[in-house]
Amino acid sequence: MVIFQYLSFITAVMGVAVIVWGVVVTFFELLYVESKRIRGQHIAQKWEFVRHHLGFYILMGLEFMIAADIIMTLIRPSLQEIAILGSMVMIRTVISYFLDKEMAQGHVYGGD
Repeated sequence: MVIFQYLSFITAVMGVAVIVWGVVVTFFELLYVESKRIRGQHIAQKWEFVRHHLGFYILMGLEFMIAADIIMTLIRPSLQEIAILGSMVMIRTVISYFLDKEMAQGHVYGGD
């Protein structure tokens, strides 16, 4: 059972790492795009790409965290743990749904 606790923790940390990495990468992309805006270039499409890129990292990180919650619930399958997992999955699923829907509406998944 201890190995599952470590596995759950590592999976959750990976989810946080994906989100943090996405924030760092997106920050530098944002700086690049803003430098183009300052030089007078039209950046609307690039701005959407940056937003969608961050959304991708957030979605991926949330998936890792849901996996970590599922692993933890397998260790301690009490009614309280299942209720907590259900509420967390529901909240993350709603966030994932709307981020994914927004990304799909933009149809921007590539770079320049």
